[in-house]
This record gives sequence, C-alpha cells and structure tokens, in this order.
Amino acid sequence: MDVKAIVIWCIIGLLAGWIASFIVGGGGLFRYLLTGLIGAFVGGFLVKATGISINIGHPLVNEVLVAAIGAIVVVLIARMLA
Repeated sequence: MDVKAIVIWCIIGLLAGWIASFIVGGGGLFRYLLTGLIGAFVGGFLVKATGISINIGHPLVNEVLVAAIGAIVVVLIARMLA
C-alpha cells in the first residue's frame, strides 16, 4: 500500500470519527481515528448491502460521509453492548 493512500485513509478516518463523535458524543484523537477507520469498513459494507448510492459530488466527501455513517453505527452498537 502506498504511503499517500495510508495518510489519506487516516485523514478520512479522523474526519469520520470526529463527525460521529459530534453527532453521538465521545472524544479523543485515538478514539476518532479508531471509530472512523472501523466505521469506513462498516459504512462501506452497509452502503453496498443496501444498494444506497451516496453521491455528494466529490469522491473524497462521499467516502468521508460513508465512513461517518459507519462510525455512528459502530459507536451506537458499542454503547448498546456496554
């Protein structure tokens, strides 16, 4: 994997985690990154499984939105299990 791709993936994860924590609460840089990265996988799976097409206009914004949706789902499930 390319270093540039990893950095972009981490930035998307941070943004998605921050958006998720802003909506459902939480905090901390590590928690943002972790929930955002896990949320990217969950969001990607949910979007593909439901067949929903998210097209905001810019591919990077689309990825951040999908990852944020996944991160919100991850945070809510974690709270239900805790």
